[in-house]
Amino acid sequence: MTVKLKIIIIGAMRTLADLKPSESGHIRAIMGIDGLSQRLAEIGFTPGQSVRVIRFAPLGDPIQIRIRGFDVALRKHEARRVTLDLAS
Repeated sequence: MTVKLKIIIIGAMRTLADLKPSESGHIRAIMGIDGLSQRLAEIGFTPGQSVRVIRFAPLGDPIQIRIRGFDVALRKHEARRVTLDLAS
């Protein structure tokens, strides 16, 4: 008896910190259950919401992000908590 296996390779999880300026995606989840996760949700970072990276500060941190029609600046360690589905 021969068994054939189909292997599906799933790409690495993308976070908001991985995007480059003018790239966008849809929020999949906010990782963690601490105060930072709650604060991100309160300012509009909720699953399904569209986000776009506008620009980085000269030294790369913080990141200017557009969400729900307004701009927010997040540190890279904060942006790493936001997992994304990339926009097509």
